Amino acid sequence: MHTGKSLFVRRSEMVRLEYAAVTQADPALAWKVFSDWRRWSRFSDFYGNIRWLSGEPWMVGSRLQIELVRPVRTTVDHVITVCSPPDCVAWIDHFKGYTMEQWVVFEALAEGGTRVRTWADLVGPNSAEGVPVRDTIKHFIELWYSRFCSECDGVHEAECAVLG
Repeated sequence: MHTGKSLFVRRSEMVRLEYAAVTQADPALAWKVFSDWRRWSRFSDFYGNIRWLSGEPWMVGSRLQIELVRPVRTTVDHVITVCSPPDCVAWIDHFKGYTMEQWVVFEALAEGGTRVRTWADLVGPNSAEGVPVRDTIKHFIELWYSRFCSECDGVHEAECAVLG
């Protein structure tokens, strides 16, 4: 019998992160703001360069590359898997040994406005370069989507002012 270190590696557990925020904008306007990736740096200072690598933006199978500059410098490859404007969009991300599926759903509210719900299923190590990944992504999602809804509110208010 051979004794020694086990060759088994502990598998990562899947982590689900969920968040919802509300904007005064209707789903069509929320989608319009969301789909303009050039605005995304307004919602987060984590971003460097963002560019479409292949396919038409927001079409299933298209690829978006996002450079993250902090807290860990990396590049995220974003593959669109579902896109049904203005209702929902989903993608799969790959970065630093992680895989993440994320959905964003734009739900019209009876009283007006939109609930923006997102959830992400993440698989990978618990930390990257000493940074706890789950907490970092949770913070990023909460901050990004709350700022996104604020941006939607501003665009909605401006459009209402123009319409009188």
